[in-house]
Amino acid sequence: MVLYTLYDLLEKNLPDRADRVALVLGDAELTYGELACRAEALAAWLHERGIRRGDRVAVHLHKSIEEVVVTFAVARIGAIVVNVSYQRSVPQLEHILHDCQVKLLFTDRRRAMLAEKAGALRAVRELVVLGRPEGLANATGWDELPRRGEAPANRPVDADLASLHYTSGSTGMPKGVMTTHLNLLDGTHRVADYLHNSAEDRILGLVSLSAPWGLLQVTTMFLRGGALVLQPVAIPSEIVATINAQQVTGMAAFPVSWIEIVAYLQQEPARMPSLRYITSSGGKIPLPTLEALPRVLAGVDIYLTYGLTEAFRSTVLPPERFHDKMGSLGRPCRNVDVFIVDPATGLCGPGEQGELVHRGTLVTKGYWGDPDTTAKSFRTCAALRPLIGDEIVHYSGDIVRIDDEGFLWFVERADSVIKCSGYRVSPTEVEDIVQRSGLANHVVAFGVEDDMLGQVVHIAVSAERHGVNLAELTQYCRQNMPTFMVPQKIHVWEGAMPIAGTGKVDRRAVIETCLRNDRK
Repeated sequence: MVLYTLYDLLEKNLPDRADRVALVLGDAELTYGELACRAEALAAWLHERGIRRGDRVAVHLHKSIEEVVVTFAVARIGAIVVNVSYQRSVPQLEHILHDCQVKLLFTDRRRAMLAEKAGALRAVRELVVLGRPEGLANATGWDELPRRGEAPANRPVDADLASLHYTSGSTGMPKGVMTTHLNLLDGTHRVADYLHNSAEDRILGLVSLSAPWGLLQVTTMFLRGGALVLQPVAIPSEIVATINAQQVTGMAAFPVSWIEIVAYLQQEPARMPSLRYITSSGGKIPLPTLEALPRVLAGVDIYLTYGLTEAFRSTVLPPERFHDKMGSLGRPCRNVDVFIVDPATGLCGPGEQGELVHRGTLVTKGYWGDPDTTAKSFRTCAALRPLIGDEIVHYSGDIVRIDDEGFLWFVERADSVIKCSGYRVSPTEVEDIVQRSGLANHVVAFGVEDDMLGQVVHIAVSAERHGVNLAELTQYCRQNMPTFMVPQKIHVWEGAMPIAGTGKVDRRAVIETCLRNDRK
């Protein structure tokens, strides 16, 4: 069977694997046949409700089997799934629903009530709620949905958008990265190949399905006919227990999770004989954790990988090079071109550093409804014109260097995006939220290196006339931001912040002063 779309990954298993387990969550299991039946019925219901090819349907749930059912039902009829992380705040949810004109939202009763109270659901035509729908306008309970049905025969093509993954950039609210079916299938094949996945694998689904990398945990298993064991709880002891109880063979996690898991295993050694491999992405793992991984997980293959929401799964460091290239981003995966480009000198060679540029079918289609921002990161490259002409490539914003064996090493970010716990945080978004509190006149947000989380958010605030109420401002941030965005430290700037020649606050001077004061 030739695979063109996300739904094809599920359907290909029906002739020979309909009775094999596809999803596990606690004591609950769903076979490929059962999942396909539920997805088909939901797709038919969505079509009856007027959802058509290209329409946006959002899911905003804790990790669940329902989340996967919705994803494949939406793909079945050619609509676009928008998986909004459950860690997003209500204002961020409202922005996303309005930004891409979501027609229908799947969520739970608690979040629906909070969103409706805040007026965040005005852009949505209908709701499907896990729990009681009473008291919510235009809401249907999940248990009221039909379990049988047949969706229309028309299908999307591989160039159609399959999903929007909202991520924060260097400015503004979250932006929706436009991902096609081809992007997803291309990444799926690449990951399954370098991890050597097979139908015998049972991998742990710890990463949020709102992240492309999390979704790839689903798609790689469906490509190979294995099972995904959903893991909603990130507590190390619970992860170890699930791995052993479910005979998990592979696991992906962000650096913050590996730091916690390694620390736990150093205190509480545990055997996990079924575990064949682990893989990490989304930031830098501190050297002490990297060095300890082979000791606490003896005999387990370790794959360090790199990718972006805009161009995911581009490089991998294979297990056999883990020790001598520890901390490297690895080399390009199959069917991926990456280049190191210096704007002044062109292509970089061994020992040189520049911006990492991606080329190939991994490159997504830019940002939904934002052609100006898209044009900054997705554009032609003069240095590559002799090789690929005026093909659009993706500028990652990551400064890297390449060694004489072709291995890549991260140096720094070219922009001000903060990477915390695997999430990308926009300093401008943090500043906007803080300023809406009315508790500060000027705000500067920035990232500070952190061994556990990669980076954490700090803010500098000034309130020239009436001072800063730290307790009130901290409480406001906790109520209006997702956990990963809440500032770890608030620096109070006495008096007026310095002004640069542009007439704006001199951000660099403010940040350098705060960091210098921290070092004292």
